[in-house]
Amino acid sequence: MVKNESNVDRIVRLVIAVVCAVLALTVTSPGTVWGVILLIVAVVMLVTAAIGWCPLYRLFGVNTCKNQ
Repeated sequence: MVKNESNVDRIVRLVIAVVCAVLALTVTSPGTVWGVILLIVAVVMLVTAAIGWCPLYRLFGVNTCKNQ
């Protein structure tokens, strides 16, 4: 897998993951539809930030990583 996310992109995704997780656990009840959606978004953002690869970027031909 070739990385397609820049470091700035990865940091933004990490921040979004933390915000979504906090909102899911504090503002909404974890068992509600919105709580589950926010937790799913948080997990996806966290995983893509950790590995540096986004499948949607690959699908649309986007590459924010300038190293490759």
